[in-house]
Amino acid sequence: MKHKIRVMLVEDNPEYRDVIDLALEDENDIELISQFGTSEIALRSLQDMSTRNVPDLVLLDLRLPGMDGLDSLSYFRTALPDAKIMILTQSDEEADVLRAISRGASGYLLKSSTLAQITDGIRSIMAGGASLDSGVARFILDTLKSNLPQGEIDTILTPRELEILTLLGEGFVKKEIAEQLNISYTTVDTHVAHIYEKLDVRNAPSAINKAHRLGLFSK
Repeated sequence: MKHKIRVMLVEDNPEYRDVIDLALEDENDIELISQFGTSEIALRSLQDMSTRNVPDLVLLDLRLPGMDGLDSLSYFRTALPDAKIMILTQSDEEADVLRAISRGASGYLLKSSTLAQITDGIRSIMAGGASLDSGVARFILDTLKSNLPQGEIDTILTPRELEILTLLGEGFVKKEIAEQLNISYTTVDTHVAHIYEKLDVRNAPSAINKAHRLGLFSK
């Protein structure tokens, strides 16, 4: 039987830690195995953690006392090479978003996200995808479009494919995209398959993340 998704929470606000703790208690496939108020203490705990208590995913705040989340990201990736890291923060600053993704975060959600969005994000990341707040996804797509010459964009994705990827990044599902663009669901499904094939990804957030890792964004 597959084990539950083991989550480590690094968050300095004890009230918000309680919120996440209570939310994950109700999930049959996710468990909160540890929580810490600073990155330093969390990283120190990993030095003598038994194998069965090693997290599969780290929920990491950015604004932390001592070493902040951005600075600690590389340390968590070194200490937990097989684990995923999802940023969960109040910061929607553009620089924080791009730095977190470029340093290896698999997801970026704001604390204004619903608990369902957070748990769905955890599952998406563990399934090999990524999870981005819809506003964050739109910002990154806009950054991509503004920093690539139009001709270069067109060699990667067709205008229709880019339009559909933008809508996916905004949180629309295929059926809604078909209705909005007045095309068939099958046509949307085909375009989405081509997008993911071209970018070698599984979903829209992964496509955005892949574009950033390929160096398509401004430094």
